[in-house]
Amino acid sequence: MQLLWEKKRAFVRELVEMMPEPKPAQTTVSTVVRKLEKNGFVGHRKFGKTHQYFPLVSQSEYLSNSLRKMSSTYFQNSYANIVNFFAAEGKLRRKDLDEIEQLLKILKRKKND
Repeated sequence: MQLLWEKKRAFVRELVEMMPEPKPAQTTVSTVVRKLEKNGFVGHRKFGKTHQYFPLVSQSEYLSNSLRKMSSTYFQNSYANIVNFFAAEGKLRRKDLDEIEQLLKILKRKKND
């Protein structure tokens, strides 16, 4: 998706060219793009036997959708469980925890207003 957002419109071969080494097979990229299209994230325009793909959703919409799906699939729809998971895995630094705490204080104030 990142490459499509950058390029705006691209053929699969162009996406492969933009990827770092070792580049995946064109068939692999094609499969991923078609799956993204099936899920409503990507559209296409036909040019003979080839397709030019383009994003149908913004980065923020895609991120929101991905986080909701991850939350429901792995964390029982609990964002607290997500934070707890990363904290338990040792992936959150003290600075991260302080920032989360500040964000929570701001959100609580907004809820009370």
